[in-house]
Amino acid sequence: MPRVRRNGGSSNTSSNPNRNVPKGQSNMRTKSAIKRLNMYKSGAPIRDRQGKIVGGDLLSKNRTGNKAMEKMARIAPNRRWFGNTRVIGQKELEDFREKMSEKVADPYAVLLRRRTLPMGLLADSTKERRMNLLSAESFTSTFGPNKRRKRPKLANTTLEGLLSSAEGRVKTFDETYDAMVDQLKINGGERDSVQEEIFKKGQSKRIWQELYKVLDCSDVVIQVLDARDPLGTRSKHVEKHIKENAAHKHLIFVLNKVDLVPTWVTKQWVAILSQEYPTLAFHANVEKPFGKGALIQLLRQFAILHPEKKQISVGFIGYPNAGKSSIINTLRSKRVCKVAPIPGETKVWQYITLFKRVFLIDCPGVVYPNNDSESDVVMKGVVRAERLENPDDYIPAILEKIRPQYISRTYGVQDWNTPEQFLAKLAIKRGRMLKGGEPDIRSIAQQVIYDLQRGRIPYFVPPPNKDNESCKERENEPESEKGNEETKKEFRNAERKKLDVPEQDFKELPQREFVLQAEAGSNDSLDEDSNSKKKEQASSESEKKSKAKETVTWDDLDI
Repeated sequence: MPRVRRNGGSSNTSSNPNRNVPKGQSNMRTKSAIKRLNMYKSGAPIRDRQGKIVGGDLLSKNRTGNKAMEKMARIAPNRRWFGNTRVIGQKELEDFREKMSEKVADPYAVLLRRRTLPMGLLADSTKERRMNLLSAESFTSTFGPNKRRKRPKLANTTLEGLLSSAEGRVKTFDETYDAMVDQLKINGGERDSVQEEIFKKGQSKRIWQELYKVLDCSDVVIQVLDARDPLGTRSKHVEKHIKENAAHKHLIFVLNKVDLVPTWVTKQWVAILSQEYPTLAFHANVEKPFGKGALIQLLRQFAILHPEKKQISVGFIGYPNAGKSSIINTLRSKRVCKVAPIPGETKVWQYITLFKRVFLIDCPGVVYPNNDSESDVVMKGVVRAERLENPDDYIPAILEKIRPQYISRTYGVQDWNTPEQFLAKLAIKRGRMLKGGEPDIRSIAQQVIYDLQRGRIPYFVPPPNKDNESCKERENEPESEKGNEETKKEFRNAERKKLDVPEQDFKELPQREFVLQAEAGSNDSLDEDSNSKKKEQASSESEKKSKAKETVTWDDLDI
């Protein structure tokens, strides 16, 4: 067997990394390159000129490749080699679907280690059938030298024929089958005006892209609702999207602005919404918050329930001006998000660190298109009052939904028959006048809408009359009644835990103080002499104002 030198020894061959490189030779291989090439050649057989193996590691019987074999090895056979699926009976599959669907539908039950269970078996597979084009037309009649071009069927091939057919349709036209004609008859022959662009705020493509970014990055989604109208500020579309496409994400309701409604209204809304998802009442205030400890305790539970994750992200979604950024500032006890009492202040999503393992995501307000009227959109605070073209058009709806005694005691105006008369009296009382002594209806209407959105006018949507004594019925229900014992026996690999939603003491719920006036007297007109008297008797006027105005809460009002 000829002797083969692997590393070149002390010679100056190209395979020797320690060879002497002459001065001026810059095109030779480096030491690291030679070692890398020698590594590729290690373990390869050594052949002679005829191609026969005469040496190398592969020639040895006690070696496999370049590793020595201590003893003979045998691979144990496994039946899983011959199939990539596991078989489950139909009865077991039905039991799995029934019991796991109950757990998945329960918002208070947290299913851990979802990857160990075949969650895809819960949904029936829907396969789309492709249309067989060859059954309609063969390949030879469509392509190739024997293809047949079909002439399109046109009702009229000339201009005269098109005109005659149009005249025939006019003669046979029946108005009873035209929905547009019926609508014009109902409206007195007038069409509805085109909706202003301001009412499409929160529905742009950019805003929805920001929303889906937050939903994709969040492990826990908090939907912020306005306590004055929880169902009106609730987005069913987002809830359906999370339930169908992201069932592993947790959804929580936070009822914000609870200081603007009575305590019993907050208690009933929390009881009603808790039947679907965990719900907490919250008052966003950096100095005197309510519900901050309960929300933090709930977020810590989610962090503990997911130990496999380094951190969890909590996304805040909801209508514009619902208080998402204010809640984040309250949790951090300082101003980390820009807030304002107007909708659309948050433009893009942003990350905020709450704890080491809990991150918060602020999202712009999103409005899902629904059947709400323009007045409903204005009362929800989606649009800004100063950007409305005709703000006085929405005052009638506001006066209908709010009690007259609240309006009269808030503004000190009484005895009005029409919304225009109310605005005129209020404009005269506030001194909002135009040239010629005309009341400024537009500016005073904007002020009324602004006061409603800021919560200066007592207003709320009453909850439905249902028996909701306990909002923890689903949580306090015994596990034996839900069949948890049987489920644990059959699915031992899956871990489930119940969320311990903290109980809130509604007796400590803060109440907003409304500045109301006692009884409106003959103050609806301006008097020039009274203006001069005010300057002379400033101290006496301040005492009268303090007596004329009073600060009350919902408990003091007659609801």
